[in-house]
Amino acid sequence: MSTIAASEARKSFANVIETAQHEAVFIERRGEAEAVVISTAEYHRLMEADEEAQDIAAFDAAMAEEGSNIPWDQVKADLGW
Repeated sequence: MSTIAASEARKSFANVIETAQHEAVFIERRGEAEAVVISTAEYHRLMEADEEAQDIAAFDAAMAEEGSNIPWDQVKADLGW
């Protein structure tokens, strides 16, 4: 993880992008982190992990629902499988 001031990031944006290929670059303004630059590969990995977490949460919520269950054979028949 690297940290750079916004004014310096403007001056050396190509270097920020290069560094972001290997580690996250936090951009600070007035001593506070304002943004993070990451590689596209890391972005896609994070999006996939978030989607997986959402799928797990949806599954858990569905499993927690009360009511009768539909047998798998009936589901397949209803779908024409």
